[in-house]
Amino acid sequence: MVDLPFGQACFTLWRAHSTVIALVGHGLHDRIVTEDIAHIWKTGFVIRHTACLLRSLKQWTDHDLFTGIFTEREFAQKVFEAPFVLVSHGTEDDPVLNYGNRAALELWEMSWMELTNTPSRLTAEAPNRQERARLLAAVTERGFIDDYSGVRISKIGRRFRIERATVWNLTTEQGQPCGQAAMFDRWNFL
Repeated sequence: MVDLPFGQACFTLWRAHSTVIALVGHGLHDRIVTEDIAHIWKTGFVIRHTACLLRSLKQWTDHDLFTGIFTEREFAQKVFEAPFVLVSHGTEDDPVLNYGNRAALELWEMSWMELTNTPSRLTAEAPNRQERARLLAAVTERGFIDDYSGVRISKIGRRFRIERATVWNLTTEQGQPCGQAAMFDRWNFL
């Protein structure tokens, strides 16, 4: 059991296999939130967001993530359960992560709830944040890069170097910017 501060509330987490149970709030306002990691990919948001991730990747790189014909739901499952890391953030002034597949959750040692409430800048140590900001500016300008390497840090402070990451802009079906994503399958703990 772990207590984590989160705003005014306190989250108490219990892990049992792939399920996270959180006690949220105080006294009369307590509620239990169950996060079944195995079923996150089934949510409407994740299904729609995965379609955006794949469509935008194809738009910028001309590459498909998977070959074959799949429904959006099947794509969402395949991406969530893939052995590579895929994360994304939105377009806020201080962008917040809004997606991470199972490999990302494990690498950053976070639950879905934690990851999707984390400003993406906090995935890098303070000295590496300027480098990260330059990377994201280059992606914004060019649409994508496919050779990024850099050091990141997990929630508990484990440092790791990612290699040959592809980072790309996300766009809506109408072509409006809606975030950025990163994908990689090579990392080494430092």
